[in-house]
Order: sequence, then C-alpha cells, then structure tokens
Amino acid sequence: QVQLVESGGGLVQAGGSLRLSCAASVRIFSVNVMGWYRQAPGKQRELVAVITGGGTTNYADSVKGRFTISRDNAKNLVYLQMNSLKPEDTAVYYCNVKIFLSSTLVGDYWGQGTQVTVSS
Repeated sequence: QVQLVESGGGLVQAGGSLRLSCAASVRIFSVNVMGWYRQAPGKQRELVAVITGGGTTNYADSVKGRFTISRDNAKNLVYLQMNSLKPEDTAVYYCNVKIFLSSTLVGDYWGQGTQVTVSS
C-alpha cells in the first residue's frame, strides 16, 4: 500500500505562485508515473501534469507554460510549481502514483488532496 501526503496548498492572489509537494510512504521506483490532478466544484477530476521515472512530462493545455512538475526519486517526492495562477486554477489538487509491472498497471494510489484557491 502506498500512502501519499500532499502539502503546499493555500490561498493566493491571481498572478501569484504556489508549490505543491507530495510525499510517498514507500520508495518510488522509475517504473512509476507520478502526477497531479485537480477537481473543481461541480467538475470532474482532470489531469494537470504527469512525469515518468525517466523525466518525461505531460501537461494539460490549460497549464502549459505556467506549471512545472518535477520529482525526486531519492526522497520519494513529487512537486508541482504553479506560477501565474488564475482564478480558474482553483480546485482541490490530488497527487497520484501509478505503478507498472511489465507495462501493466498494478497499482493506482491517491493522496487526500490539498485545496488551492486563487482570488481575483
């Protein structure tokens, strides 16, 4: 069982920055994909950014150029640096790790979420 704990959310004005962190309870291996998702009130959870063990990243179009995902495998951490925040970025942000074995998904774990609120 993998436990994920997010931190770094809060209230910020539009144009500001926040950095989210996610700590995993177990060692994160390179075969895992780590990511951030978000869910705004009344909307479905959506992908924000993911990063593979090799460092390949993918971002939602709405955050490209503003958000940066990174990971520290030695410390079992994944980060989301969020710059130029907009009110529409307001949501609960969730950390996720997907564990693969021979290209088969064998584990899919979520954190409890951290609230990000961007005021206009």
